[in-house]
Amino acid sequence: MLQPPHSSLQVAAVPAPRVPVRDRDQDAPWHTEAVCRRDEAGLFFAPSKEPTAARLSREEAAKRVCARCPVMVECREHALLQPEPYGVWGGLTAAERRVVLARRRRRELELKNTARATGRIAAAG
Repeated sequence: MLQPPHSSLQVAAVPAPRVPVRDRDQDAPWHTEAVCRRDEAGLFFAPSKEPTAARLSREEAAKRVCARCPVMVECREHALLQPEPYGVWGGLTAAERRVVLARRRRRELELKNTARATGRIAAAG
């Protein structure tokens, strides 16, 4: 499993430039270009017994970091495929990722059922 790209270095003063996927070194892992590598790791993972207002504020700050990240989509897909149970990854909280995964599962089931029904209709026709 990949280690989170988040590090405990100081916050970068200047936002990282967005680099198109086609111009990236395709041999380097996606997380080497993650903006969060330069931000506080505490922004992305909750401390124990964090009050709700503090959590929401921290998560919004983490999402703002994600919004300017050139590898946000790769990060999100990593977190969905693992699945990562904690933290903000690719601009989504753990709860938001659970919703995305549930929707994907429902959609896959609907597609399977549609394919099965279409196959039965074709066989009967």
